[in-house]
Order: sequence, then structure tokens, then C-alpha cells
Amino acid sequence: MIDTRTAPYGILLLRVALGILFLAHAGLKIFVFTPAGTAQFFASLGLPGGLAYVTMVWEIVGALALILGVWPRVAAVAMIPIMLGTIVTVHGPAGFWFTNPNGGWEYPAFWTIALAVVALAGDGAGTLKPSPIR
Repeated sequence: MIDTRTAPYGILLLRVALGILFLAHAGLKIFVFTPAGTAQFFASLGLPGGLAYVTMVWEIVGALALILGVWPRVAAVAMIPIMLGTIVTVHGPAGFWFTNPNGGWEYPAFWTIALAVVALAGDGAGTLKPSPIR
């Protein structure tokens, strides 16, 4: 049975943790790999290089929405395609285990499920702007 007194705080913790992870990964693309380097990596995968810039902005906006609680359910659903994209293009070919060379799809799959949990469970506590979907 779900404890309705504490469940919103569990969702808040998951939501904020996901947001921080997305900010960290966007920061990695921007400050370590550089936007141009990230675009080159996307191109090496057969994707348009410009998609890298869209992805970085998408990650930052989605992360902030999750952390601040601005339409969190919508933000979670909107972030799922990013994770599915990483599974298909980057991590899928490396196998399941994330410890495999080039990292398998285990970790991105967990992120995808965690985003789905936020989308299904609700906005959680500390929401600034509740999602329009209930």
C-alpha cells in the first residue's frame, strides 16, 4: 500500500535527483566535451550535428522543470525520448551492462523507468506549477 503522507516526498526526491543528473550530463556536454565536440559526436553516430544543441537545451530545460517542479509530469515524459535515443544510438550497441566498454544500456534504461515513474506517480511535493495532466 502506498503511504499517501510520504509518497509526494519520495516523488520529490526522485524528481530532483533526475533533474540534477540531467544538469550534470548537460554540463558534461557543454563544459567538457564542448558543444562543438558534442555536435561532432552526434554526427559520428549519423545524427545531425545540430541535434546536439537541441539535446543540450532540452536537458537543461527539462532538468530545471523537474527540480523546480514546473509541470514535472510533462517534463518527465518529455525527457524519455532523450534516454531512448541514448539507448538506441550510443549505449545499445555496447550491450546491457553499463560497465561494458562504451557503457551498455542498463543505466539509461533505469533513467527511463525513473522518468516514467514520475510521469505516472504525479508531481510530488514542492511543485511550483502543477502539471496540466492528472
